[in-house]
Amino acid sequence: MLRLGAQRLRGLRLPSLPPRGSPGRARSAWGRRGEENPPTSAETRWKDRAETVVIGGGCVGVSLAYHLAKAGMKDVVLLEKSELTAGSTWHAAGLTTYFHPGINLKKIHYTSIKLYEKLEEETGQVVGFHQPGSIRIATTPVRVDEFKYQMTRTGWHATEQYIIGPEKIQEMFPLLNMDKILAGLYNPGDGHIDPYSLTMALAAGARKYGALLKYPAPVTSLKPRSDGTWDVETPQGSVRANRIVNAAGFWAREVGKMVGLEHPLIPVQHQYVVTSTIPEVKALKRELPVLRDLEGSYYLRQERDGLLFGPYESQEKMKVQDSWVTSGVPAGFGKELFESDLDRIMEHVEVAMEMVPVLKKADIINIVNGPITYSPDILPMVGPHQGIRNYWVAIGFGYGIIHAGGVGKYLSDWILHGEPPFDLIELDPNRYGKWTTTQYTEAKARESYGFNNIVGYPKEERFAGRPTQRVSGLYKTLESKCSMGFHAGWEQPHWFYKPGQDTQYRPSFRRTNWFEPVGSEYKQVMQKVGVIDLSPFGKFNIKGQDSVRLLDHLFANVIPKVGFTNISHMLTPKGRVYAELTVSHQTPGEFLLITGSGSELHDLRWIEEEAVNGGYDVEIKNITDELGVLGIAGPHARKVLQKLTAEDLSDDVFKFLQTKSLKVSDIPVTAIRISYTGELGWELYHRREDSAALYDIVMDAGQEEGIDNFGTYALNALRLEKAFRAWGSEMNCDTNPLEAGLDYFIKLNKPADFIGKQALKQIKAKGLKRRLVCLTLATDDVDPEGNESIWFDGKVVGNTTSGTYSYSIQKSLAFAYVPIELSKVGQQVEVELLGRNYPASVIQEPLVLTEPTRNRLQKKSRKDKI
Repeated sequence: MLRLGAQRLRGLRLPSLPPRGSPGRARSAWGRRGEENPPTSAETRWKDRAETVVIGGGCVGVSLAYHLAKAGMKDVVLLEKSELTAGSTWHAAGLTTYFHPGINLKKIHYTSIKLYEKLEEETGQVVGFHQPGSIRIATTPVRVDEFKYQMTRTGWHATEQYIIGPEKIQEMFPLLNMDKILAGLYNPGDGHIDPYSLTMALAAGARKYGALLKYPAPVTSLKPRSDGTWDVETPQGSVRANRIVNAAGFWAREVGKMVGLEHPLIPVQHQYVVTSTIPEVKALKRELPVLRDLEGSYYLRQERDGLLFGPYESQEKMKVQDSWVTSGVPAGFGKELFESDLDRIMEHVEVAMEMVPVLKKADIINIVNGPITYSPDILPMVGPHQGIRNYWVAIGFGYGIIHAGGVGKYLSDWILHGEPPFDLIELDPNRYGKWTTTQYTEAKARESYGFNNIVGYPKEERFAGRPTQRVSGLYKTLESKCSMGFHAGWEQPHWFYKPGQDTQYRPSFRRTNWFEPVGSEYKQVMQKVGVIDLSPFGKFNIKGQDSVRLLDHLFANVIPKVGFTNISHMLTPKGRVYAELTVSHQTPGEFLLITGSGSELHDLRWIEEEAVNGGYDVEIKNITDELGVLGIAGPHARKVLQKLTAEDLSDDVFKFLQTKSLKVSDIPVTAIRISYTGELGWELYHRREDSAALYDIVMDAGQEEGIDNFGTYALNALRLEKAFRAWGSEMNCDTNPLEAGLDYFIKLNKPADFIGKQALKQIKAKGLKRRLVCLTLATDDVDPEGNESIWFDGKVVGNTTSGTYSYSIQKSLAFAYVPIELSKVGQQVEVELLGRNYPASVIQEPLVLTEPTRNRLQKKSRKDKI
């Protein structure tokens, strides 16, 4: 059994360990470095002006200062309240891995590791970087499926990753008990780094390139100025900055409060255990790879001649430092730890001893229990913040060591070039809003910590903290009839169940219990009429004397005429697709803009920034929470709605993409003839408090037509058959609109010099290298989801962007990016799904014509006959 032993870690004397179960009060750790007082920076200079002020001297903040200075920015100032690494950096376990289940977060990890490999040579500072590789262990068949799922999502990235069998695992990690092991996911080049040495090397590099790092220099006040600059005040003086970046770690909430923000962050206690020398480890001829036992929920790595392992307890047992949220971080806390609590992690210790039996004889020489900061979804918050000019954040890092290098480079590029270098909307700080309460943050942080090693299914839902205050007016009406999905605080129906059907949430890598119900909803919309709650849409009202001019500058499409709507795209200066919105010209100079739920504040920030920077005289109002949206679609949609309004809804009078204000029964609505299903339909925008009444009226009116509900899963199948692109999948900041097949919406000849226009002309002149195509493939019980590898001639040549089962042709359907030479109709490729390559064909899109197209062709056919 693991025993408490000598008190030594990396040669640094520590205070005696407290008895098990001691209360969780903080204890000082200055003694780790043999210093009675924290050090001060040798830098005596002070700058009154700065291009960028970075607040926080952990590995993330120092990395950003390093990258900005290296890229040539003058006047970079970093302010640290005590000393570099104080906070979460100094006590981190230092794990580094290429692996991440996200797509572009793999790029962050890759950039970090490649930087760390060269940092010692560049700066002359030892970083203590070990790269023995890492193995994730699968002990259940579903874990093997998960590994196969992750392999196809990695195949089109630069990261090396392999599934290996038990024999190879035992060869690489001979101390394992192999009884339950089925497979491993192996990443060469993974490992661990000394966090203190890493930060000091980044600091040396930052100074080398001209950055000023000052500590101790606690920020006491942040004052915005009318020109968008900031006065940053410290006891040492004031700095006027063009922008500030909050990288303050678990102090980020305090910094946020200085500018009126409540960042949804919460500190959690994380423990890891270090053993003394283990003879079997000492006898090894090479360092063990880092081990991640996913079912046991812990990591384990070699630490000198012993082992270090850190568990992630369940959400019921883990400890949240909630007093720091209610009362603030203790003023002197910096290089301190909490009392250890071995009882809290004993079940993981026992699992680890079974998996690595030599642990049973090992002595514990240290238990480190320190604070790390969690956001609700465990992902950091990175980028500019909506609503406050020139305030950026790099906060909420549960895994700051592996993120530091890549995020520093990512943010530096964004700051210097005016747009993100690639899409990382999952890290957008604006994914949260006023609905993100402290109670929600704590519930989600508990869940996220406890779910660290849970199986990562597609279409995953997590239920802690739900529902939020941001429910639509239909929530109570629909909650017992459907499986809800979480969308930016909202609850939105994913699929509906009927009596006798399995109503449970059953995630799977294969078709599961929602497959047949979604097929029924698909037929409902195609054959009759369906209703869907679309309230989570982001909704903005823009008006003023410069509104037309602003939107003409923002959007690549022309401005719709009064009473009409179009699909428009905001592009970045380099011609990438920053956003897709529908733009409705309601009255002269007044517009209703609609975007996806996850893009609400992401898009609003961009619009507001352009309006301010360009000096446009406009009023921009976010009305997302004020309006509900009810969608109605299907061949009988007109017949149902016509019963409820005096407005003529005939095709010649209420045309496709037209918008009108009217009454449905006695309820005022803004009706837009548009539907993401591609079928005849309207979106009805109304006061949120009218949602339930409107829904009841429409459902009652449609009884004769067989009206019923449908959810977003059926909507996805319908839109893919119509070849409708989705922002975040087929288009984002990784793609240009031409390769995405959005040419129809891009008006390069319009007079306005819209953002990205010149870049797009150059892209068009050079010619495309890849193109989005539509694929069909016959599978068995698995369908593409997006981000799977596309194979041709034995090589990975592209990736899917989204996929579904087509209920019309009873095959799988997917969008995919492929090289231009493989984009012709009829081209054969392969799509990798769960370890198998399925033959796929490029088809003429769309698979199913939209209702307006079918209607137009029918009219033309009748005219030709006449």
